[in-house]
Amino acid sequence: MRGFTARSLSRLIIGTSVFALAGVPAAALAQDAAATVGNTGPSEIAPQPAQAATDPAESDDIVVTGIRASLRASADIKRDAQGIVDAISAEDIGKFPDTNLAESLQRITGVSIDRSNGEGSFVTVRGLGPEYNLVVLNGRQLPTSVIGDGNGAPGSRAFDFANLASEGIAALEVYKSGRASVPSGGIGATINIRTPRPLDKVGTRGSIAARGVIDTSQNGKNDITPEVSGIFSTTFADDRIGILVNGVYQKRRASVNQANVGWRDGYLGSENNWGSLAQPGDPRARNITNRPDPTDVYEVPQNASYDVNNISRERINGQLVLQAKPTDALTATVDYTYSRNEVKTRNANVGIWFNHNDTSSAWTDGPVAGPLFYTERFTAAEAKDLSYSSALTAYRTENKSLGGNLTWEAPGGVTITLDAHHSTAESKPTNKYGNSNSLGAAVFGVANQTINFENDLPVISYQMQPGIDPLNAALIVPTGNAFRNAYFRDRINQVQLKGHYDHDGSFLDSLDWGFTFTDNKVRSAYGVLQNDTWGGTGGDSAAQRAAAAALLPDDIFKAIDIPGKFKGVSGVGSADIAKTFYGYSFEQVVGLLDQTYKICGGDGNCLTPYTTDRRIREKTVAPYLQINNTFDLFDNPAHLIAGLRYENTTVKSSALVPIPTGTRQNSQNEFNIVYSGNSDFTTFSGSYDEWLPSVDFDVQPIRNVKLRASYSHTITRADYGSLQGGLTLDQLFRVGGGTGAQGNPNLVPYKSKNIDLSAEWYYTPESYMSVGYFRKNVSNYIGSTQVNGPAFGLTNPANGPRYRAALAALGAGATFAQIRDYIGANFPGSVVNGTILGRADDAPVNFVISTPFNSDETATINGFEFAIQHSFWNTGFGTQLNYTLVNGNRDYNNALPASVSQFAVNGLSDSANASAYYDKNGIQARVSYNWRAEFLAGGGINPFYTEDYGQVDASASVEVVPGLTVFAEAINLLGADRRGHRRSDRNVTFVVKQDARYSGGVRFSF
Repeated sequence: MRGFTARSLSRLIIGTSVFALAGVPAAALAQDAAATVGNTGPSEIAPQPAQAATDPAESDDIVVTGIRASLRASADIKRDAQGIVDAISAEDIGKFPDTNLAESLQRITGVSIDRSNGEGSFVTVRGLGPEYNLVVLNGRQLPTSVIGDGNGAPGSRAFDFANLASEGIAALEVYKSGRASVPSGGIGATINIRTPRPLDKVGTRGSIAARGVIDTSQNGKNDITPEVSGIFSTTFADDRIGILVNGVYQKRRASVNQANVGWRDGYLGSENNWGSLAQPGDPRARNITNRPDPTDVYEVPQNASYDVNNISRERINGQLVLQAKPTDALTATVDYTYSRNEVKTRNANVGIWFNHNDTSSAWTDGPVAGPLFYTERFTAAEAKDLSYSSALTAYRTENKSLGGNLTWEAPGGVTITLDAHHSTAESKPTNKYGNSNSLGAAVFGVANQTINFENDLPVISYQMQPGIDPLNAALIVPTGNAFRNAYFRDRINQVQLKGHYDHDGSFLDSLDWGFTFTDNKVRSAYGVLQNDTWGGTGGDSAAQRAAAAALLPDDIFKAIDIPGKFKGVSGVGSADIAKTFYGYSFEQVVGLLDQTYKICGGDGNCLTPYTTDRRIREKTVAPYLQINNTFDLFDNPAHLIAGLRYENTTVKSSALVPIPTGTRQNSQNEFNIVYSGNSDFTTFSGSYDEWLPSVDFDVQPIRNVKLRASYSHTITRADYGSLQGGLTLDQLFRVGGGTGAQGNPNLVPYKSKNIDLSAEWYYTPESYMSVGYFRKNVSNYIGSTQVNGPAFGLTNPANGPRYRAALAALGAGATFAQIRDYIGANFPGSVVNGTILGRADDAPVNFVISTPFNSDETATINGFEFAIQHSFWNTGFGTQLNYTLVNGNRDYNNALPASVSQFAVNGLSDSANASAYYDKNGIQARVSYNWRAEFLAGGGINPFYTEDYGQVDASASVEVVPGLTVFAEAINLLGADRRGHRRSDRNVTFVVKQDARYSGGVRFSF
């Protein structure tokens, strides 16, 4: 937020990079890190003796465990790996106050996260967002399932880390440079989630933990919610058979209170469009202070609201692993991984909408002018509405993965691995309404309304017409509603055959080869039931509104205090801010309206059938070969790894296209498409080939110093929405026309040509300094081309002989209600349920159909990564610091209007982390600060920025007796808030109030 302390803190620190590969024994640390992807292997850090930096073979009597052992392993993995690989171990995750894996990944250099409902959910690596990163589980490609925002069929490939708890995960590995042996699909990074296996460490062992969580963001009482986790592993039959089982249950209650503002497009000061500022000479221009100049760009607000969200989340994770080692050379593994994340959000909000008629405003200077305030006045005859809305979001995401692995250490230094898995991810609603549902109500009679933008919080205020009290429950009229039903399922079947040959020679060290077949099957569906009765559910006459209002008992409404929901946010203390509004029970009101007005058909079931149903199937064949060499360069040890990966992918895309039958006009500038209920499938196909070379080189010019250089090609496949195979029209359109979209299965992947350079100095076993440089040249960006024209014979009710006859009879200033009543009286059958139906003699609707294509646009992304990991001798104190600089050559120009098409790269931003820790004598403590600079969250014709954000987390634990630990954790200790804006920081889009979350509990290990 403006003036937010994150800015000053970020100037003083360089964040933390904690890269500890889970559980790699000391003898295994020299292995190539890439070899862990998809292979069985250690997943815990064994206690290690402290060693002198000058001679790793020598050791003293000090045994290092806990944080220090993890950091030592991280230094070893970073030093001995080929390419750029960072990792963090389960031991570190357990010591951080991390609610999920995304919260843990942000500790790694160059990794930042996006938060949803106060928790980390999506990961950005080196400025490349979640859709550009591939997530694998034990080297197996994970299916993804994100249900989306409820406004259309889901289509993202991004992996939502909110589905996974951090407990029960052995390690996270982030592969920043491409390798032939590493799965493709992420130009940002490939992130490997490793889970533990019983033969990693023989014997019987386990742990159980329980904690209580208090989220202080809760509206009302701060409930304590439980989190329980446990793991048990044992081996028997001479340690040749092992079984491991773990489980996690977490429940959380929280609140996210948010101010939202919607905006019209960026206009030039010279433009004269609907919604733009009055031009000089217009009497309304006298009400504009410091009007933007003709060449300035500005944006006017369209709507604003205060939203109170109460969230309930339940997360269940579990895994079962069976291993057998019948001979010393053969290991068989079967594992099943399960996760379920169920989220329910109840929303109550008060909102205003602008008609852009009798307005006043004041503006900052250009060239990008921002509003200081924006006001509109209304007459009593306009009966302007103050919106009281309720919404219910409820969905469940379920992930299942069944896999098997056979590893044979054959004679002659050859290792063969066969790995296969069947995995699914599915997201769907959990109630009879849908996953994203909204219910409107209103008090009619706003006299004026204003948004003031001079503080961090947009200050919404309004005054009603004489005799209208917005807190008189008897005046609250139910209006329009929408029930959205989205579904997403991703199924992946994958088989991998890998070989490794250790060569006992002076130059050729080893060979890796392999073959992968991936069958990815996706279904994305969506349906919406929308009643556009925004003038009143039973009609917009005074009598009809009164009857609808009388249906809702007064005691159904509960007063909500607005300033109390945004404590501490600049602007909340304004005398003008709206103080109170009413919330109400979503289910109760839906039941009453369905019983009386049949808004869902009268049976109480609002779960609408799918009108959009998309099926995509990708099949990829990928062989690879990698040559690993070791040699001396001027008497200094060096390594050279060269590999080539070939990928052939075929895409078959089918879409169930709804068949529209007509149109209707709901208000002056709001129209809808009417569907028949019938649909038909259309199918398209495509294919592409990719050759992906990679080269890694490193040399140790002096003792404990390593220099690296890497070059690689990597790809990221197009999102599923862009690959869909049918034409779909947006249900809502305006008087000027509508919009739609058609997919393109022939899209080829984004391609990045990468250069990585690194210099590292390991001056003690637990301490190092490093600096790295990266450069990515990215091509095949997906653009959108637009085609204008009619579709399905749909016509515009506001552009035909009936409408012209009404205007001729009533005059150009006639209201929509007057025109509708005239047409209903003179053209029978034209008006149904208060809407005007389109007819064949009306003019066709012009639709702008957007189709994705691979553009000629390219981008260069480059930056530096700085990291320090330092242990202060044997004091127990230490620190980890890192800072990542990210730059790009395709920035968004805020001074250009929406009419000018722009290409910019989203997500690029600097980030920093800092941690200080203490670990000695059974006491551990850590304080961490994570910061991310402002970044472009979305582009297109208008930009969306997320402002810089910093968060402080802390944790502490005490081992009371051997094996029994008491711990406490705090997340967002200082209660940092989040904010976003468009072209100007006055064009605020959201402000999210956030508060600290505390937990405490016990952990018992055996």
